[in-house]
Amino acid sequence: MRMSGNRPGNGRRRGWPAPVAALVLALLASACGSGAGAGTAADATPASASARAAAAEKRLAKNTLEPLAAPTPELPVTVDSSDGRRVTVRDASRILPLNGGVAETVFTLGLGDRVVGRDITATFAEAAELPQVTKAHDVSAESVLSLHPTVVLADTDTGPSEAIDQIRDAGVPVVVLDPATTLADVSTRTTRVAEALGVPAAGKALDSRIAGELSAAKKAVPDGSRPKVAFLYMRGSAAVYLMGGKGSGADSLIEAAGAVDAGVEEGLDKPFTPLTSEALIAAAPDVILMMDKGLESVGGIDGLLDIPGIRETPAGADRRVVTLEDGVLLSFGPRTPLVIDILVDAIHRV
Repeated sequence: MRMSGNRPGNGRRRGWPAPVAALVLALLASACGSGAGAGTAADATPASASARAAAAEKRLAKNTLEPLAAPTPELPVTVDSSDGRRVTVRDASRILPLNGGVAETVFTLGLGDRVVGRDITATFAEAAELPQVTKAHDVSAESVLSLHPTVVLADTDTGPSEAIDQIRDAGVPVVVLDPATTLADVSTRTTRVAEALGVPAAGKALDSRIAGELSAAKKAVPDGSRPKVAFLYMRGSAAVYLMGGKGSGADSLIEAAGAVDAGVEEGLDKPFTPLTSEALIAAAPDVILMMDKGLESVGGIDGLLDIPGIRETPAGADRRVVTLEDGVLLSFGPRTPLVIDILVDAIHRV
């Protein structure tokens, strides 16, 4: 995580700077443990928020997960798939998740030793040596089938559809999940993944752990003003410049961190909208939130400030930019409470 900015004065309170929706993927065809840190749920002072954020940053820097004890799948099971099918899973010995957040969930459920491949968005350390079966977010059916998976976990954004059909036609059960774009979706997806793999009890245990961590992170939000935060998704090399709005995923994180999503407040009712200087200036964010690679793609803070409209915002004027690692920010998986811990501190620190 990177944080840039100057300490605010006595005026309006501003934050101190520290997945992706289908529209982003379409535009970017070239181109988410135990308690997260110090402090308790009752200890909601700014100091405790800083301590939690420091602990969260340390864990994210390690880029590792904290799995449950390995459960034994009870199979077969038949589950609902988000593509309208009923899918029977008879063997979970070779699991292939085609989504980084889903992969995090599978590993944290204690089933990591059964995973045989990874999607490009699975960036945590335990998955690093697994063969990658996607390129620019497109799935290679041939690469998937070469790994002989016994079950594939996808989401409704996974494509191309021809590749998914080819995998299914080869006799591999494909369980399709709805994308996760809100904190509530973390529990839903954990439960569905656990049920599909025959480990519902582990799913309940992980849900309980995540819920406790999220509750503690939210309780560290200080009383007082609610800074405005704009989530910008950028890929400078592909000329992709978007502002997040309702349903971007970032809006849920920003709200949980005790702030206001500037895009939503300005009436952006789509997950992502092409960025204009007029809209950005009108949104007047106190803090800009981005992914690490997004900021790098535009030349860092200085390059970002050269984009029309950025300097004219409070965030741009004070260089208040918070970035988190691409594979974590919108993963909506077991490490999402760490994201909230970091955002609470970065947005509200004065």
